[in-house]
Amino acid sequence: MFDTNKNIGNSSLGLAISYFTCHNYIVSSPLNDTQDYDLIVEKDNLLYRVQVKGTSFKTKYGIYQVALKSCGGTKGKVYKTVIKSRADLLFIATKNRDLYLIPISNLRNTYTLNLGEEYKKYLLTF
Repeated sequence: MFDTNKNIGNSSLGLAISYFTCHNYIVSSPLNDTQDYDLIVEKDNLLYRVQVKGTSFKTKYGIYQVALKSCGGTKGKVYKTVIKSRADLLFIATKNRDLYLIPISNLRNTYTLNLGEEYKKYLLTF
């Protein structure tokens, strides 16, 4: 369900949990939504903080684009970006169910990310 922002967020989080669980990670969910990440995953005694994003938006060139910023307030001011967060990994789900797992340290963009050729290496197989 990628028809509203709420459904995009819920579906993307569900796909992330499913992916990590099926790949033998231990998945933990924070108790609230005030931290910079949506999940904590553990594998081989290593913990990773994961920010989950989803998108149904395509550029005029047919490339999925995902927002890396969070906005709020009455003026829609940017209050957080993924690249400046404490997350370790960015999990992205697209409307056609492509899944990406990108280390935050490999991101260069602040506000949006086009999932073109440069990011094909992060495309997951489920």
